Amino acid sequence: MTATTIPKGKRTAATLPPDEEKLKYFTARQWQLVWWRFRRNRLGLLGAGILIIYIFVLIFAEFLAPYGGTTLDSEYVLGPPQVARFWDENGFSLRPFVYSVTTERDPVTLAMIPTIDNSKRRYLQFFVRTKEYKYWNGNLIASDLHFFGVDEGTIHLFGTDSLGRDILSRTMYATRTSLTLGVVGVLIAFVIGLVMGGMAGYLGGQVDFFIQRLIELIRSVPDIPLFMGLAAALPKEWPPEKVYLMITLILGFLGWTTLARRIRGKLLSLRKEDYVIAAQLAGGSNARIIARHMLPAFTSYIIVDIVVYFPYMILAETALSFVGLGLRPPVISWGVLLQGAQNIQAIELAPWLFIPVIFVVFAVLGFTFLGDGLRDAADPYN
Repeated sequence: MTATTIPKGKRTAATLPPDEEKLKYFTARQWQLVWWRFRRNRLGLLGAGILIIYIFVLIFAEFLAPYGGTTLDSEYVLGPPQVARFWDENGFSLRPFVYSVTTERDPVTLAMIPTIDNSKRRYLQFFVRTKEYKYWNGNLIASDLHFFGVDEGTIHLFGTDSLGRDILSRTMYATRTSLTLGVVGVLIAFVIGLVMGGMAGYLGGQVDFFIQRLIELIRSVPDIPLFMGLAAALPKEWPPEKVYLMITLILGFLGWTTLARRIRGKLLSLRKEDYVIAAQLAGGSNARIIARHMLPAFTSYIIVDIVVYFPYMILAETALSFVGLGLRPPVISWGVLLQGAQNIQAIELAPWLFIPVIFVVFAVLGFTFLGDGLRDAADPYN
């Protein structure tokens, strides 16, 4: 037989070539489908953009911050934020500037009070070289390049605290501490939840019974008394690095229960599938069947759970440090910064000490938006 060509004018819907978009959709991998659906979610993209900014701050905090986290400015103690502007009563300027600062002694309390001198401008300069530092708390390369500064004097866009430390610089260093603690804590919780949930869901029986009772025991203990006891158990003479490590481990070891239950439920619904039974008959080990055959079936949902869990871990560290049960100075975290603002003086005289709250809120919103977007995109066939 010879192939016949259907005239172009007589083609029907059945004889038309397949649509390229549909062919691309049905032949795409799961991750491609997730990405195509996620990029249509504007809030999800917004959350991803916020987190990219936070990651940039986390990596380059020393470069972006005008001063070190413990640098003192005795001439500007508990000073208000210096607002960068382009014009004032003296005219317009193409370069942003702040006003100069002078200190005067209060005739009643004899305290040095910073005052703004509107007659003198201090122009912002970018990529300035000032005090030398080393990236990541002195563990990496040294440099003296900062993103911005002023031609003369000092600049404090977020103001200073009661010791004259720059709030903007400390907030950037706190971003690194709080986010890295959240990442490490979530990874610890993820590994434990993956192992415990996988064992409970796949093996069942006595193993499942024991793990479920352990989860119920952990979840039945109130959080605040538990953290108070754990914080009291940490020796006061421990260095900040050791306290940081222990708080991270505590948050991770106590945060795996929710993820473990979700993984257990998924495995319970999958362990009777034909491909799982076929892998068992082929002699596959339990670990291989779980890791290579069952977990990939809902990997996207696991990623969503991890992303959604980040805000809870960050808020837990912030709340614990705020009430004095978490990290302690000289460690700089969002909770430690807010702990220094929990007094009447800060509320009445220095409300700018609460500026780090804005960073906490945007971090939580970023993770929430990203998690919601991934949740919607995790099942592209819906």
